[in-house]
Amino acid sequence: MAIQERTRARRDGRFHLGRRWRKTTLIVHIVSAGAWIGIDVIVAVLVLTGRFGTSDDVRGLAYRALATFVVWPMLTSALICLVTGVILGLGTKWGLVRYWWVAVKLVLNLILCTLILVALQPGMDEVNEYGRTFSAGGPEPAFISNLFFPPAVSLTTLTFATVLAVAKPWGRLRRRSGAGASGRSRAT
Repeated sequence: MAIQERTRARRDGRFHLGRRWRKTTLIVHIVSAGAWIGIDVIVAVLVLTGRFGTSDDVRGLAYRALATFVVWPMLTSALICLVTGVILGLGTKWGLVRYWWVAVKLVLNLILCTLILVALQPGMDEVNEYGRTFSAGGPEPAFISNLFFPPAVSLTTLTFATVLAVAKPWGRLRRRSGAGASGRSRAT
């Protein structure tokens, strides 16, 4: 049966991942998502340390570390997660936009990747500079309080995407018209 399914998938022109490649891609996908979540936790810890740290030196160091080490590892893990998710979507029965849960995860990943580049990364030079001058007793700028939102939004969204991956709710986006479940015409 598995050979017939692969043959049918190839005849239909769809890309199909073999069992080993699917497992390997799924492992990379899960590890990159886990890394992304871990980096978001680190962002939350650095933001909270920068805001409520015990000394100005610790707070300044937290902001400098946030600006220096967070954006590119986060974006890298997000893009790996995106690419492996697309490969899994195209190469498995779930499809890329065949099921609601897959389509929603794809949209959420694209939104978060965009937010990393558009909302988070541009302000990191300012956060780094603030971290350098903080120990000198400079005033705390208003934008620092906005740093609470990226890890809160991202962690919430990634948790929701994880729930979607496990629960697989909502079914198909649309039903095929004129074809049965096996892809054959109803007339035959």
